[in-house]
Amino acid sequence: MFMRRLVNSFFHRLYHYRYRLIRSYMENPHRIQQAQLQELLLFAADTEWGKSHFFHDIRNPEDFRQAIALTDYEDLKPFIARMMLGERDVLWPGQINWYSKSSGTTNDKSKFIPVTPQSLYKCHMRGSWDTMTLYYHSRPQASQFADKSMVMGGSLSRFDPFPKTIVGDVSAIMIQHMPWVARPFFIPDFETALLANWEEKLEKLALAGARTPNVVMIGGVPTWTVVLFRRILELTGKSNMLEVWPKFQVYTHGGVSFTPYRHQFQSFFPSPAVDYQEIYNASEGFFAVQDKLDEEGLLLLLNNGIYYEFIPMSEWEQSNPKALSLAEVEVGKNYALVISTNSGLWRYLPGDTVIFTSVQPYRIKVSGRTKQFVNAFGEEVMVDNTDKALAEACLLSGAEVREYTVAPVYFQGNAQGGHQWIIEFVKEPLDLQAFTRLLDLNLQRINSDYEAKRFRDLAMLPLSIQVVPNGTFHNWLRAKGKLGGQHKVPRLSNHRNFIEEILAQVGA
Repeated sequence: MFMRRLVNSFFHRLYHYRYRLIRSYMENPHRIQQAQLQELLLFAADTEWGKSHFFHDIRNPEDFRQAIALTDYEDLKPFIARMMLGERDVLWPGQINWYSKSSGTTNDKSKFIPVTPQSLYKCHMRGSWDTMTLYYHSRPQASQFADKSMVMGGSLSRFDPFPKTIVGDVSAIMIQHMPWVARPFFIPDFETALLANWEEKLEKLALAGARTPNVVMIGGVPTWTVVLFRRILELTGKSNMLEVWPKFQVYTHGGVSFTPYRHQFQSFFPSPAVDYQEIYNASEGFFAVQDKLDEEGLLLLLNNGIYYEFIPMSEWEQSNPKALSLAEVEVGKNYALVISTNSGLWRYLPGDTVIFTSVQPYRIKVSGRTKQFVNAFGEEVMVDNTDKALAEACLLSGAEVREYTVAPVYFQGNAQGGHQWIIEFVKEPLDLQAFTRLLDLNLQRINSDYEAKRFRDLAMLPLSIQVVPNGTFHNWLRAKGKLGGQHKVPRLSNHRNFIEEILAQVGA
């Protein structure tokens, strides 16, 4: 115990030093970002991509915008495919042997994002340390290295055409490279943490959690963490997680909005002393961390090997939308994220949209996905809108939602259209019709475009809800081979493909 306290004290001092560095870029964001761009260009200048785009001649952000068009995964896929077969100096210097496998939300085709040594240690790992730093700064009494934390990782596998290449979830790659000095502070053992079979892993995670009373922190996607906690409570016979982990301090979450899950987690941890810290990370990079635990907005990480640009969503449909620098963004406006990174992604669109909550310092919140929205009738509904409307409806009705998805309903002829919601409840509302009306009214209040289309039912009918049995979304993901922490149910779709698959599965 003495040794653990000594280690925790050491990390306190280490985080204090790291916080001073974070403060420096909070105070000098534009200088830091300019330096990041120059460093990326210099490092990759002699790669195939750098030579073909004349990196040696780029002097400023405007030159950079002129030299490189906006890219997405399909643009970079041929280059990444060659890199996975061992080709060197393509998008980034050297031979890159690690790739984060990501399917986004529901695409059948996987994306393979290079994880270079620079992106692993200066972006992903540093982002994790920054998360801890900012938490320790907010909570000086924190003792994560005096007790245990739980990790929920993915899995790794070799790439058959070129066995030196290893693919897997970015969480698994980070676990594989975790410093040996940190490993004793985490459960489960790393062999368990990296199991490929998600259902087997979940059971072993639950057993490890049930047997370890001194867990103080866990991180993961809320969807799967809820499943884990329920299983731990089944195994222990306890009524809440604080009876299992009485010293628990903080849940670090990301991947999906926490808003629909907050009430469930407060039931798991019925104490105001438990903190919830949001992070914004992905296969492409570690972007932001909640630095003020009682405020909305995540601090944008500006010195982790990423150069940021932002496309106003008002210009998204244009053939050549202008990307803005950090200095040009405004609070409250919706932007599509553009990144250039030390993993060899250049002016890349990861598909996320963000809203700035502050510019001194720069804080953001994730508002949705560029491909996850419903705009069939000019309503322009984003995930941020539906999450908030649903959370408020649940709060007022006492209902609890496990998963949901939304798609448009198109009517024949001149009849109005509308939205169909498929919801899997943990606790159904007593009056589904009243809940539906409440949800519709909340969405109108939050989104003025939706409100306008719903006026007197002239353009859109009220939304409808189809309740599906427990396990529906889990079974749908399993059928698509997408169980696990990296895979998420699509909240919104501007088509009916996913909804029709789910309805067919339940025979509706």
